Amino acid sequence: MRADLFACIAYRLCLTYLDSQIAEINHIMATKKTASRRANPRKYSSLVVDGVDRAPSRSMLRAVGFDDADFRKPQVGIASTWSMVTPCNMHIDQLALKAAEGANAANGKAVVFNTITISDGISMGTEGMKYSLVSREVIADSIEAVTGCQGFDALVTIGGCDKNMPGCMMGMARLNRPSVFVYGGTIMPGCHKNKSTDVVSVFEAVGAQAQHKISKKELKDIECTAIPGPGSCGGMYTANTMASAIEAMGMSLPNSSAQAAISNDKTKDCIEAGKAAMRLLKANIRPSDIMTKKAFENAITVVIALGGSTNAVLHLLAMASSIGVNLKLDDFTRIGKRVPVLADLRPSGKAMMSELIEIGGIQPLMKMLLDAGLLHGECLTVTGKTLAQNLAGVKPYPKSQDIVHALNDPIKKDSHLVILRGNLAPEGSVAKISGKEGLHFTGKARIFASEEQALKKILDGTVKKGDVIVVRYEGPKGGPGMREMLSPTSAIMGKGLGKDVAFLTDGRFSGGSHGFVVGHVTPEAAVGGPIALLKNGDIITIDAEKREVNVKLSAAELKRRAMAWKQPKPRYKRGVLAKYARLVSSASEGAVTDLPE
Repeated sequence: MRADLFACIAYRLCLTYLDSQIAEINHIMATKKTASRRANPRKYSSLVVDGVDRAPSRSMLRAVGFDDADFRKPQVGIASTWSMVTPCNMHIDQLALKAAEGANAANGKAVVFNTITISDGISMGTEGMKYSLVSREVIADSIEAVTGCQGFDALVTIGGCDKNMPGCMMGMARLNRPSVFVYGGTIMPGCHKNKSTDVVSVFEAVGAQAQHKISKKELKDIECTAIPGPGSCGGMYTANTMASAIEAMGMSLPNSSAQAAISNDKTKDCIEAGKAAMRLLKANIRPSDIMTKKAFENAITVVIALGGSTNAVLHLLAMASSIGVNLKLDDFTRIGKRVPVLADLRPSGKAMMSELIEIGGIQPLMKMLLDAGLLHGECLTVTGKTLAQNLAGVKPYPKSQDIVHALNDPIKKDSHLVILRGNLAPEGSVAKISGKEGLHFTGKARIFASEEQALKKILDGTVKKGDVIVVRYEGPKGGPGMREMLSPTSAIMGKGLGKDVAFLTDGRFSGGSHGFVVGHVTPEAAVGGPIALLKNGDIITIDAEKREVNVKLSAAELKRRAMAWKQPKPRYKRGVLAKYARLVSSASEGAVTDLPE
């Protein structure tokens, strides 16, 4: 017995010693890993400015404000999307200077540079809207090009209008250098007859005036008061949706998505983002450490809870592609089955982003979702802390608020973003079903080859109750550029047909669109997808519960029509739209132009 006892004690002592040795080895390895990660914060800028042979480079940089001390500091690129082409971005030049101030205060050397923006709201319904989605790729390309050329060690990017945000994120993902995204902030509401208005109010007023529900004078009054100053469109449209998704993903500072464009909070957010970029640089925390599959799942969860834009599907797929994360349409279905819609926000709901800001933004919502086990709290963020750590001290919404519902009292028990498949969309499509329109629709196809044709026939009364409006050859390749259909969908709502007609397209929808709408139909018409084979009068059924969109035709008939179909000639033969059409992937893959071979 005593021999056995001594053997047992010896065995335990041996295990204890081994455990201590393993712990010591792990500590040494972790220390080495940390030291390795933190090595050389000037990894890229040193290649540009260090050494005798780099004197010409230093000489040019002195002309833009560098001195001897600056050459020894890490360089932080500040990508500004400032432009006077849209109110969404008209203030971002000043925000960029504040981000530079923050980076400089943290002993970095900030360098501000510009990339482009276009305006969705201004170009909507015109041929110019074809450049909208293209601009996302141009923004990503330009951020990559400038940063790669100049040797910036870290990045802060600031976006305003819809495509700025995913464009900035895609550029940062490709470069994979320590980075922070800043949202330019939301616009304050306009006012008409003591009611809050925004740009979608103007689009819907056009439809109302066509129906003689309002006068031309009232339309003019709404037009003149809806956009009071700087900032992105004021509902849970694409800009606010993507800003919220990026915050949920951990790539912007807490509460960055829920701040007015012109506010002290947004100014402070920019200063802190510059400082955060320097902290990330010192710790060598890169986008690939933050933009993980679980982080994308967090983003999807928050988008659903907020009732966000269908464009989030397209943009999150593109961002995931840029960072090498395997995100698929089916992930939206999987997550959508367990995540409810909680926020009563425009366009389907009543409140504006400014009202959500007043009650605390999205942080209390995220805390609710985390506590319910719907978010991955262990995900790293640009604060250097986990999502759970960031949310630990967040207080709940005021009890008196009625914008964000409790989990046991959802607006919709599952996602409003419904991925539909079927014989009309074998590779998938994206529907926005709030539940207010119903969950099923069957009607006769009314075919249009462009958005302009559809809008004309909606406004003149040709489109009738029971129609399924089909707008095709508006996909990424066919448009090219996958235009948003805010003008026709707003006209439908303005004419009071929101529950009486459905809308099917291989194009996209604005975040301001609502009604029974199905977009991103793949394969698109330009490559011979089933949507190209439809004829006027074909019976189409949209079933949000079965997640299907089908035409009442046999497989044999579809095959017969496919044999007779001829691919149309490209609409553009030279220039950026022609190049985009040649390179762009399917909408089900994010409509990106840099898929690996």
